[in-house]
Amino acid sequence: MASTTPARTRGMTGIGRVLVIVYGIMALAATGRSFVQIVREFDEAPVAYALSALAAVVYILATLALIFSARPAWYRVAWVAIGFELIGVIVVGTLSLVLPALFQHPTVWSVYGIGYVFIPLVLPFLGLWWLVRHRRTAS
Repeated sequence: MASTTPARTRGMTGIGRVLVIVYGIMALAATGRSFVQIVREFDEAPVAYALSALAAVVYILATLALIFSARPAWYRVAWVAIGFELIGVIVVGTLSLVLPALFQHPTVWSVYGIGYVFIPLVLPFLGLWWLVRHRRTAS
């Protein structure tokens, strides 16, 4: 059991810990936002609010995957979750600018995460960079 502990924590120093904390905060923020939006006014913008809930699920999954990324399966899950997050923020961000009528009510990823100081746009790039730098740890 002691032999798995260093492998699990070795990659979670410095930027890795910061990423987990930021992803955790984003998971809480997106979950809270989507919950309030869905409970209060889901009928006003079901697509936008469902996208906020999807973003919350992605952030939760990415947080867990980064925590356990020393395990090969979780490392792959981290790649999928963070890659999906990047695609989501780019697609939703672009659509919210090009077709603003679709997003009269903001989502977490609207205008590339402007409501979250563009953290949703920057975070997946940092997450993918961290995964590339720590691929040997997870193999």
